[in-house]
Amino acid sequence: MSNPFSSLEAGGGGGGGVAIMAGPLNPIDPSQPSKSCLKNSASKSPILIFLFFHKAIKAELDGLHRAAMAFATNHDGADLTSLLERCHFLRAIYKHHCHAEDEVIFPALDIRVKNVAPTYSLEHEGESVLFDQLFALLNSEMQNEENYRRELASCTGALQTSITQHMSKEEEQVFPLLIEKFTFEEQASLVWKFLCSIPVNMMVDFLPWLSSSISSDEHRDMRKCLTKIIPREKLLHQIIFTWMEGVKTAQKCKKCKDEVQCEASGPSVLPSPTESGHCACESSKSCKRKYTELSSRPKDSTLSCPIDEILLWHNAIKQELNDIAESAKKIQLSGDFSDLSGFNERLHFIAEVCIFHSIAEDRVIFPAVDAELSFTQEHAEEEIRFNNLRRLIENIQSAGADSSSAEFYANLCSQADQIMYSIQKHFHSEEVQVLPLARKHFSPQRQRELLYQSLCVMPLRLIECVLPWLVGSLSEEEARSFLQNMYLAAPPSNSALVTLFSGWVCNGCSADICLSSGAFDGCPARLLTGTQKDIDQPCCACTSVYSTKERAMCVQADDNRRPVKRGNLFFPEDSDSLQLTGIINSYKLSCTDQSCCVPALGVNNSKLGMSSLSAAKSLRSLSFNPPAPSLNSSLFNWETDISFIDVGSLRPIDNIFKFHKAIRKDLEYLDTESGKLNDCNETFLRQFTGRFRLLWGLYRAHSNAEDDIVFPALESKETLHNVSHSYTLDHKQEEKLFEDISSALSELTELCECLNNSNVHDNLDEVNFDSSEQNDIIQKHIEKATELQGMCKSIRVTLDQHVFREELELWPLFDRHFSVEEQDKIVGQIIGTTGAEVLQSMLPWVTSALTQEEQNKMMDTWKKATKNTMFSEWLNEWWEGNDASSPTSTSGSCISLAIDAHESLDHSDLNFKPGWKDIFRMNQNELEAEIRKVSRDSTLDPRRKAYLIQNLMTSCWIAAQLKCPQTSAIESSNEEDMHGCAPSFRDPEKQEFGCEHYKRNCKLRAVCCGKLYTCRFCHDKVSDHSMDRKATTEMMCMSCLKIQAVGPVCKTPSCGQLSMAKYYCSICKFFDDERTVYHCPFCNLCRVGKGLGDDFFHCMVCNCCLSKKLVDHKCREKGLEINCPICCDFLFTSSESVRALPCGHFMHSACFQAYACNHYICPICSKSMGDMAVYFGMLDALLASEQLPEEYRNRCQDILCNDCDKKGTAAFHWMYHKCGYCGSYNTRVIKVESANT
Repeated sequence: MSNPFSSLEAGGGGGGGVAIMAGPLNPIDPSQPSKSCLKNSASKSPILIFLFFHKAIKAELDGLHRAAMAFATNHDGADLTSLLERCHFLRAIYKHHCHAEDEVIFPALDIRVKNVAPTYSLEHEGESVLFDQLFALLNSEMQNEENYRRELASCTGALQTSITQHMSKEEEQVFPLLIEKFTFEEQASLVWKFLCSIPVNMMVDFLPWLSSSISSDEHRDMRKCLTKIIPREKLLHQIIFTWMEGVKTAQKCKKCKDEVQCEASGPSVLPSPTESGHCACESSKSCKRKYTELSSRPKDSTLSCPIDEILLWHNAIKQELNDIAESAKKIQLSGDFSDLSGFNERLHFIAEVCIFHSIAEDRVIFPAVDAELSFTQEHAEEEIRFNNLRRLIENIQSAGADSSSAEFYANLCSQADQIMYSIQKHFHSEEVQVLPLARKHFSPQRQRELLYQSLCVMPLRLIECVLPWLVGSLSEEEARSFLQNMYLAAPPSNSALVTLFSGWVCNGCSADICLSSGAFDGCPARLLTGTQKDIDQPCCACTSVYSTKERAMCVQADDNRRPVKRGNLFFPEDSDSLQLTGIINSYKLSCTDQSCCVPALGVNNSKLGMSSLSAAKSLRSLSFNPPAPSLNSSLFNWETDISFIDVGSLRPIDNIFKFHKAIRKDLEYLDTESGKLNDCNETFLRQFTGRFRLLWGLYRAHSNAEDDIVFPALESKETLHNVSHSYTLDHKQEEKLFEDISSALSELTELCECLNNSNVHDNLDEVNFDSSEQNDIIQKHIEKATELQGMCKSIRVTLDQHVFREELELWPLFDRHFSVEEQDKIVGQIIGTTGAEVLQSMLPWVTSALTQEEQNKMMDTWKKATKNTMFSEWLNEWWEGNDASSPTSTSGSCISLAIDAHESLDHSDLNFKPGWKDIFRMNQNELEAEIRKVSRDSTLDPRRKAYLIQNLMTSCWIAAQLKCPQTSAIESSNEEDMHGCAPSFRDPEKQEFGCEHYKRNCKLRAVCCGKLYTCRFCHDKVSDHSMDRKATTEMMCMSCLKIQAVGPVCKTPSCGQLSMAKYYCSICKFFDDERTVYHCPFCNLCRVGKGLGDDFFHCMVCNCCLSKKLVDHKCREKGLEINCPICCDFLFTSSESVRALPCGHFMHSACFQAYACNHYICPICSKSMGDMAVYFGMLDALLASEQLPEEYRNRCQDILCNDCDKKGTAAFHWMYHKCGYCGSYNTRVIKVESANT
């Protein structure tokens, strides 16, 4: 032994009021560390309002999973209808929550803090896939199968675990960053934009559900927080708080009378201290104004069939697309790409309009007209065409000067023409097939309701842009009819919302026209919002737009610009006017004669704001259920584009990801086989538990390597800061999941033992018990097995998503930012912290999941990374020992695959390894030929070559020496007085077996001489040759004195499996009963310490085990494979402790202590062996006190500094010369000058 160095629509929000309870996996509960945040959310950090959202979502998830668990364990034929409705509502709520984050929160964060948001967006996509899988199971035809119920409970548990962990990570990483990087006003603006990015019809369900899912105190805090978040506009407060109160406010409004004031809570929270509470539907001008649908009845619509308004939408869209096509042709003719940004904005806007229009048709119009009518394929094709055109424009913009080719021009016009043709054809089909049916079967009022519901599919921020754009393309009569139909269709509870819409509609008309005043007896916007003196801020839309000096932009892309006081809207101080998006620029308002006083949202002007396309994709996915997530978000393309990777040419780091394949294989086993746990098969349970614990241990080693080596390497690159923090949090959460499964397996094992002790048969359904206790145990076993199956599903889903994101996001980064040499170093560091025991389990486990080609490539990479070490030698010896051992040590499949991996190694070194049988058969000529063959082999390491030649040259003498001992051993095999056949004691008084070197209970029989010695040092001390301990095959137990095959225990029955020592190495044949020892597979030696990855690591360059404190050391290739410069003992195999010097050289610790008494420089390279600042300071004082003779004072000497390797000059002295660069006195004189002139 050697020493190392020291949404589908849901009917209401019925599922919202579920209390939070423990989940199936006891996932990390992020609500615990966030309680203090909840108390301060309203007064300090508006962003923490998301904690209320998270709590409500967790409650809904928990209720869903508990319902599924009750359905799985109760075989009374429970109905799936309520469960399906609950799933639909939860998916709708969570999908819009995620896409609003992707649209608003994450883009803003990505501007301030890079590399954080992309991971969470990828997690949203993964959670979308989980919802799709759950609905596929709910709608499948396997509902009558036996395992359907348990599978359904498993899927809901996996969904709960995944979303809960995601929200926990957001609260731990994202929320603190938002609080740190954004001011109070900026946070409030982000939350407001978040709310405005959720479709209106979903907000109507979302806010009441949210209110019912939190406590009364939290509800009050959330209202206070919303008061500060919503812009100081009365109408906006009325809309939001009317939604928040839900059905209650609507019922109160219906009871409003002429002289009675109803106290609604919405207006009571307005920031103006002079205002009193009013009903949301009541005019603030006069308390006695009678409420009759906005104080006046709109005039009859001029359209006999309101459904024909769809034609207005079609015409506006076609007109805009025609303008875009014409613009594309102008760009082609002029060749001027300078205005591509504006062109792209227009295209982006019309794409949003088209997508939301198609979603409204698919979800509202078509199901009402004819359930079998569908234009799904046409809508999907149009979305693809829009994406292709936008991608082409982005490519042109990124190409810059190279974008002047004719191919770009042609493609641009071609794509625009294709979109135009596709839209026209699609609209014509709808007008021919759908509109006649709607006119025939629906009353005018029903038609208006369908149109209004279609409009509410959009979020507020898009409606604010769309309504002026649409009305701008209509005649005055058409616009008035559009507004009248909207008022007639809207329910009374939406009075404030319709007032807001009407003001936006009027914004699209000329400055001297008020559509509302013409259609009603007075402007309803004024009737509802009140006069200017009733509120503390002006709410006129035109005033809000152009009063830039009173507003400030909350979220700014440029951190250098300070935000100013927050008013109705938020603008940069140097902004001249509000610009909405793209095409809306043409609909700027005039503030002179504008009559409709409604506020703007103040969200479409932010430079951090994104479009509503992500919300559109959310709605699209709710309608059509895509089988896989879409990863085409322009924000995250740089992270997820892996199409350029050449799979055929693997990089060194790719082999680390080979472990993912093995992990996925075992996760699949746990998921599929966990369904058999219900059978109470004790043998299968033991096998399942063993497979799980193997996966747990190896995954822990893999995740630790990533946390300690791979992720810090990524973070060391300046452009990759924060890219791995989310994955580190994943590892912590996944470790908790493994612990929960381990505890559940222990409980299930106890229940299984109880059942088996009670003689309960495997088929539990056919057993009738008289004992109620036994029935309780059976029920507990069934519940625990079902719970465990859900846990296994959860861990599979969690790890599958984790490794998928790693391969998608982190994998390409190594190719972009790390050279092959740097990747080799990372691989070497990972392998160097992996102990022999872990490798012995890991290699068969990994190779069993790989093809032969993948095995060869992985082993080639490992061989390259460990080229300076003894790894190949250890691998050969370990496998030979494994092959000779009992077959129970390793499974057959793993053995065969590990053999394949072993055979893929280069065996050139082994061809020259001398064996005793070969030597006996060689004559002198054959030996000389073999020596010459070794000498000419340029592939051999010099040290290896010298070792082989020396053994071959001395082989005749060794063979002769072997004959006598072997003969004598055979003759005396039956004699009891064999040499050494007696116990030896390390401590005779305590009767402890061993020798002066080691404490052990056995002696080893030397192969070279056949004699028994306690250790190799005892053998070498009295012999003229050395003992090869690895060749040892026999030992003698010093308790029973029986010679037997070497092993960890005595096989004699009388000894009763007596252990030979606490530590036994089957490769080194080493026993130690005192110290903590480990076998290094790269040194191929046993060394003192806890092991690789614990307190030591193996440096692949130096080829030695070093303390983890010496991670940053100076590497010298095979630096330990030398003799000690003091005692000349070979350091690599020395049993004495070794010390590493700062220069990279080594010597024995004892030799260092003796040498350092008189020297401070390395005896090999002459560099200082430590910090000599104190000593050099003493020399400075000494030289300052000395005075040289006059004839030497002006002389100087040329010197070479041993520490900094620089040449310089120093004042003459017969002993000490100071380096002028580093101040060291460790110098040597190379030239003496006569004197300075």
